[in-house]
Amino acid sequence: MFELGPALLFCPGDRPERFAKAAERADAVILDLEDAVAPADKAAARAHVAASDLDPARVIVRVNAPDTAEFAADLEMLDESPFRTVMVAKVEDTVPLDRFDESYSLIALCETARGVSAVARIAAHDRVVALMWGAEDLIASLGGTASRHADGRYRDAARYARSRVVIESAACGKAAIDAVHIDIDDALGLAAEAEDAAASGFVATACIHPGQVGTIRAAYAPDAETVAWARDVLAAAEGERGVFRFRGRMIDEPLLRHARAVSARGA
Repeated sequence: MFELGPALLFCPGDRPERFAKAAERADAVILDLEDAVAPADKAAARAHVAASDLDPARVIVRVNAPDTAEFAADLEMLDESPFRTVMVAKVEDTVPLDRFDESYSLIALCETARGVSAVARIAAHDRVVALMWGAEDLIASLGGTASRHADGRYRDAARYARSRVVIESAACGKAAIDAVHIDIDDALGLAAEAEDAAASGFVATACIHPGQVGTIRAAYAPDAETVAWARDVLAAAEGERGVFRFRGRMIDEPLLRHARAVSARGA
């Protein structure tokens, strides 16, 4: 199971001077060999990642899409490195995932129409520990021009993909990671989106700027009152059989599962 914490920070693979600071600021750093790196700088980025002395337990490496020439070179570098948590960009079927042996833990990035369509099969793959979705590449694959409305709300196609990823991940016992909020200055929008992600079952939100980390962590951490309620209702349940009344509410097993999740996040 994915257990790297709620705030995952992308860092360009060709900017090694930022690696350590990104790792310090976030719960895990995603060293990016894909979209954050220009084609001419891909080889240099691989060399920088390979030479990194970051703790492999807190590093995710995002590799290029399986249908690109860079994918094989990325895998060759990884085989010689200590990094074994890999985010595979633009996954559309399970065949490329078979290229990784059992030493790897994969995060499948479903960010195209084909990827979202195949998300159930992808989530079921043995190497996959988590799935993430991406709004901008998804809309581009649909021939669209914007993932959000003018007020910041996701368009229906993006909302559908987000829902599919969290549901199919849970169905296979895998974790789900929410997409980045690309408006760096929109702290209120990020907070609302991350709070919704945590309440909906996502275990983490990816981000693109260190300034977003604190907002995400706060959103995933339940407030003290909610944690206290969860622990109290779980304690009360120990002396009950089946459905019972607690502080004016009917409590059944689904609500107890909610309480267990809140209690775990508040630990």
